[in-house]
Amino acid sequence: SLNMEDYIHEIVVPTEEVAEIKNGQRKMVKRTVLPGYVLVRMDLTDESWAAVRHTPSVTGFVGHSHQPVPLSMDEVEKMLAPAVVEAAVAQAEAAAASAGGTAVTPTKKPIEVADFGVNDSVLIVDGAFATLHATITEINAEAQRVKALVEIFGRETPVELSFSQIQRV
Repeated sequence: SLNMEDYIHEIVVPTEEVAEIKNGQRKMVKRTVLPGYVLVRMDLTDESWAAVRHTPSVTGFVGHSHQPVPLSMDEVEKMLAPAVVEAAVAQAEAAAASAGGTAVTPTKKPIEVADFGVNDSVLIVDGAFATLHATITEINAEAQRVKALVEIFGRETPVELSFSQIQRV
């Protein structure tokens, strides 16, 4: 619309797939990589810039107020590469399925996002401390583990647990 098809080529909201753990259940969800930001590939002219700038809900641009700063190709590739790889894997799997074979897919470990925070009270549901309550003192999202304090014999004892071993109370 606005006759900008020749100037505005592509609009992308970078997303990633993360594993979210809620109430002990693991669920894959899509999350925006940069909440509140949209990438626009366009030829920057006064008309195209005005069209984007006056689009409803656009509040500003990265860079100076009068001149947006373009991203380098490296920056764009880092943001979009996971989505491109995901699309290529899906396409390869579909092609292999229609040919009766199996596709070799890269094993990318999904990012785990927990629905608990520091100082939250949790119930340990698995392991040596199952059925005990604990208070989270530290969260390591990359390792998918938490450090928590468990009361044993009247003393708080630090323990390290995986996301799958605890449930929010």
